Amino acid sequence: MEKRRQRQQLAVSLLFGLWFPGCLSQTTPSSRANLAPTPSGSPQTKTEQLKVRLAGYPRKHNEGRIELFYKGEWGTICDDDFSIANANVLCRQLGFVSATGWTHSAKYGKGQGKIWLDNVLCNGGEKSIELCTSRGWGNSDCTHDEDAGVVCKDERIPGFVDSNIIDAQVDERKLEEVRLRPVVATAKKKMPITEGVVEVKHKDGWAQICDLGWTIKNTRVVCGMLGFPHERKVNKNFYKLYLDRQKNFYLIHSVACTGTEVHLAACPLEFSKPNATSACAGGMPAVVSCMPGPPFMQNSGLKKKVKISSNVRLKGGARLGEGRVEVLKDNEWGTVCDDRWSLLSASVVCRELGFGSAKEALTGARMGQGMGPIYMNEVKCLGNEKSIWNCPFKNITSEDCQHVEDAAVRCNIPYMGLEHTIRITGGRTRYEGRVEVLTSDSNGTMSWGLICGETWTTKEAMVACRQLGLGYANQGLQETWYWDSSNVTEMVMSGVKCTGSEMALSHCQHHKIVSCQKAAAKFSAGVICSETASDLVLNAPLVQQTVYIEDRPLHMLYCAAEEDCLSKSAAKANWPYGHRRLLRFSSQIHNIGRADFKPKAGRHSWVWHACHGHYHSMDIFTHYDLLNANGTKVAEGHKASFCLEDTECQEGVSKRYECANFGDQGITVGCWDLYRHDIDCQWLDITDVKPGNYIMQVVINPNYEVAESDFTNNGMKCNCKYDGHRIWLHNCHIGDAFSEEAEKRFEKYPGQINNKIS
Repeated sequence: MEKRRQRQQLAVSLLFGLWFPGCLSQTTPSSRANLAPTPSGSPQTKTEQLKVRLAGYPRKHNEGRIELFYKGEWGTICDDDFSIANANVLCRQLGFVSATGWTHSAKYGKGQGKIWLDNVLCNGGEKSIELCTSRGWGNSDCTHDEDAGVVCKDERIPGFVDSNIIDAQVDERKLEEVRLRPVVATAKKKMPITEGVVEVKHKDGWAQICDLGWTIKNTRVVCGMLGFPHERKVNKNFYKLYLDRQKNFYLIHSVACTGTEVHLAACPLEFSKPNATSACAGGMPAVVSCMPGPPFMQNSGLKKKVKISSNVRLKGGARLGEGRVEVLKDNEWGTVCDDRWSLLSASVVCRELGFGSAKEALTGARMGQGMGPIYMNEVKCLGNEKSIWNCPFKNITSEDCQHVEDAAVRCNIPYMGLEHTIRITGGRTRYEGRVEVLTSDSNGTMSWGLICGETWTTKEAMVACRQLGLGYANQGLQETWYWDSSNVTEMVMSGVKCTGSEMALSHCQHHKIVSCQKAAAKFSAGVICSETASDLVLNAPLVQQTVYIEDRPLHMLYCAAEEDCLSKSAAKANWPYGHRRLLRFSSQIHNIGRADFKPKAGRHSWVWHACHGHYHSMDIFTHYDLLNANGTKVAEGHKASFCLEDTECQEGVSKRYECANFGDQGITVGCWDLYRHDIDCQWLDITDVKPGNYIMQVVINPNYEVAESDFTNNGMKCNCKYDGHRIWLHNCHIGDAFSEEAEKRFEKYPGQINNKIS
């Protein structure tokens, strides 16, 4: 009502404005004809890019109230005339690929301060919201009850800097870059550089820091920001002899860190005065020695080894030293809630895992959502603790937190220079191309060469993309004739076999002497990299809850036999008489990653199966196996993807895939595909299995056909007890849910649950 009254008053004012032109200057016209784009020559666009952020509560990281930073002040947008086109422009400015919706009436709470824009009308293709038509900056007849919000698709624009990051608040202009300059000849050749003179970038060169008053706390900060978890004492006398003969330029003459800072620039610093005659009388350049973490100690020759925590880990990160924080309690892994999550707490996690201090602390499940328990909330580390478990925190209750609030980190890691020994060529973007590696020949000459594509899979491609700093591998390609743009033709690597976790291709197994049947350049390995990837996880408790045995008559199994869903002995059965004994259960497959899971094959190559009336989009989507104590298969089933679709989604997530009418197949982030126990082929044929104790195993995406951020959680195992009439499943869990110790004990405890034969 209030809004309508305001509009009526406005109409009256306009009417009077026709009679008394002088009155018109006092009104704010709202007609479309008077709306105009914000002038492109405004101070905002000339000086800096418009800042946009998401705010409000409760919300996920990809939704919220829209706030704009203009003339030194954050403000909101009014929901009048708001549209999905506006939301698309804003989501792209925030680094998301598009919008899935928008909200009105301050759904995420009322903002404060200015309402910067009103009656915004975009066509959807604008680069910035300021290029859309509106009343102009600060010209609005709204209240904060009408603050607009957006819901963005949770997929980042490749290469866009992440939002929802708690970043180091340091003045980078004072101290941009810090390095260690080694002075010992042998140290110069080894990577990473762990000891040397601390130098800071100054103009076109490097300057030193005076070591008078230098403390071990300063050293700790320098080591942390360079990717090292610990500092060591250094032999100053050795360096003094060398450095006294050198000409030094001291930019800084005093540093006073507390030891918990994540960057030297965050410490109190005193810069040397330009005209001072002696900037460091009686002192010398500061020298630092750091202790690398285990992943970086291959060539260091250090006697003392740093231990890595066994009850903290990072999951779902595209690069080394980043990921969702998971902690181990009672032999089961769980996550940390992001309430009060800070750089200090993130740094404790980074250091205990053998990295340096935290570069960024991330909130809102920026590295994907976990599936298990949430153990910690409101973690408040001081920054000097040995483990996150030593920090004050609150135990969690289900009302406090959900997995959309899982905390994550990006840690500082040592510079290894690995990206200089690999490159990709010929692609349409910097994220794809033919892989070329730098190797040395018998004369020691470096020249670029190709990799044989014969054994190249997604796992090897994952390592290549990580080494290039381009995130995950979307695909590993065994032929690259369409990217023939380089004059490099020689194969220099073959038989490459990676576990997927290596830092560089040179760390993977490969032939000592190149052996490649298809040695032509067009059969060399290639990659398509991506900033985000899917991550499929099976709901293990549901398998345990829904399992039962069915004796199904053969005359009802013709279709299943045609689709190869029965064991081999079924072919010798006296059809249509008799039955098969089936172990049935439901599968609920969640996508907890940061990109939709889509079949590798395009729809043109999907195969229609008239028997069940569906298209197969993948040859093998899931393996179902029953193993005995030796690990031998006693029964197996496999399920081609009948149809990959969104059965259900989390609140606020829209379904995007359904199989009906030859629709798109896939699983959206935040959704799950449910294969009910009563669907054909959703079983293991156990007709030939003798009574005993077994392990039931389910593996999703077993051939790594589709890229995922984490393959370790694709398997699920259960203890299984079968007495010839009934079956019990116990202890069902995904492959990485338990501690190593619990996993070793797993087979010794066949449990019992009442599952009766139907």
